[in-house]
Amino acid sequence: MKVFDVAIIGSGPAGASAALELSKSGISTVIIEKEILPRYKTCGGGFVYRGRKSMPFDIASVVEKEFFEVDTYFANTNLKYTTQRNQPIISMIMRDTFDNLIVEKSKENGVTLLQNHKVLDITFGDIQTIHTSEGDVQAKFIIAGDGALSPVAKIAGWKETRTIIPALEYEVEVPAADFERLSKNVRFDVDAIPLGYGWCFPKKNHLSIGVGVFVKTKQKIDLKKYYADYLKILGITEIISEQAHGFVIPVSPRTDTFVQKNVFLIGDSAGFADPLTAEGISNSILSGVLAAQSIVESNLDSAQAATLYQQKLEDGILPEIKTGVLLSKLFYEKKRMRNLFLKKFGQHLAEAMTDVFMGDRSYPKDYKASIRRKIKEVLF
Repeated sequence: MKVFDVAIIGSGPAGASAALELSKSGISTVIIEKEILPRYKTCGGGFVYRGRKSMPFDIASVVEKEFFEVDTYFANTNLKYTTQRNQPIISMIMRDTFDNLIVEKSKENGVTLLQNHKVLDITFGDIQTIHTSEGDVQAKFIIAGDGALSPVAKIAGWKETRTIIPALEYEVEVPAADFERLSKNVRFDVDAIPLGYGWCFPKKNHLSIGVGVFVKTKQKIDLKKYYADYLKILGITEIISEQAHGFVIPVSPRTDTFVQKNVFLIGDSAGFADPLTAEGISNSILSGVLAAQSIVESNLDSAQAATLYQQKLEDGILPEIKTGVLLSKLFYEKKRMRNLFLKKFGQHLAEAMTDVFMGDRSYPKDYKASIRRKIKEVLF
């Protein structure tokens, strides 16, 4: 049996990007995927520019639409903000073709793909033995890019420390007049659902419409009811067809570790989605690349690779996400204060958020001092 240097569980953007990065250095790599590719994946499919511009190849072939303008509404107010950029703020993709494109690029570089291989268990040691539905696979390192539910993290012994929130999305076909009206811009409707927002993402010939709760709450929130209400906000009265997909998004990172037993967590398995917007593709790709770089730079030394990965996360992803967790609570839980802010600074904040999407800035580390200054301006 061939022993690979690295086995990657899951072929999403995180896992496929890790495989592509490893393949550049000649590291023997296998992707283990439980489905047959290309496979449908529930996701809004809004790929922000900061992620797109960091891709090592052109993805135009799988982009369904590009949006240079974004509208953000706030329910039950007259607040609305529009931002524009010269580059596409959000590119619309379907995850089956997008994910498969990255996998195909990695295969061209020599990565092995094992499809229809569901991971059942793992025997840990100097060489890991991954027991799948189609037989055993051996590798020194494991990178877990197996999503929000991450069976691999459970097998490796992680306890749940992420905040995981529910979302509901429908792929919706609407009459031509409604599609024409709603397909001009990306649209977010904050407070269309308590502690979250609704979104309307136009694709090539249908709309991805969803609602999500982005702050942990004991309150029971009926996603289907708020989805139905959101259709009314959008002015949709007739639906030709719709397919519902419920899913969960981790909107805070794990609090213990991201590596143990030579298993590296990336993407949603680590909890790297943006806490304020729940956008996860760009950080998934980045974390996959960082895990791969750590293994390459360590010359396949397990302890050094784990240390390097932690350091790279602390230098990049983690500070922004930790700030995002706190900003998300303020944004969704303190509506009255937030709306006061917006009346005075709304367009400025919308531009700043768009800059985050574009990769031109990150969340401010001194946000508390900044908010205190702004509160004084609002009150006095």
